[in-house]
Amino acid sequence: MLRLAVFMLVAMFLSPASATEAGWALLRDGGRVVLLRHAMTPGGGSGEPSNFDINDCKTQRNLSQRGREQADRLGVLMSVRSAPIERVLSSRTCRCLETARYAFDEREPEPFEALDPLSADPAAAKKQGDAVVAEVKAFSGSGNLVMITNKENIEALTGVSPREGEAVIVRADGDRLHVLGRIIFD
Repeated sequence: MLRLAVFMLVAMFLSPASATEAGWALLRDGGRVVLLRHAMTPGGGSGEPSNFDINDCKTQRNLSQRGREQADRLGVLMSVRSAPIERVLSSRTCRCLETARYAFDEREPEPFEALDPLSADPAAAKKQGDAVVAEVKAFSGSGNLVMITNKENIEALTGVSPREGEAVIVRADGDRLHVLGRIIFD
């Protein structure tokens, strides 16, 4: 019986709902950095089409209608939960920029090349990661910095495999990022 009670207590604290509540508590105070995976795309896949062109949305995976609704809800929740947003940096991909515009319509996203799809070249991918870590280290605002990117980028930086529309709250720890919390937006 005691074993079951301990298991239930541990499960309660490790549940996505608990993780999400802890994440909201972190954001209320501001001064945090959020790596946000773009909202939902058709099929929920990853990777780029073979004819991918960063300057042409027709060659990219873009948000689905459900993704636009998810991004809009995300922005509403940020406001309702009193999570102040100071700055929004985004990959130049259309799905990331669109996520930013639906979620944070009063804040124009700043394109940040280091958040673009992770390069297949290891040296270039390392440069991208280093640039993101440098930006996290440099942030000292009173609101929160949101950095919108892709699953592969977040995995490379944190080891976390986020869902579409999931927020991973981080801080710099030397030359790496340390995960402080997560918020899942369904």
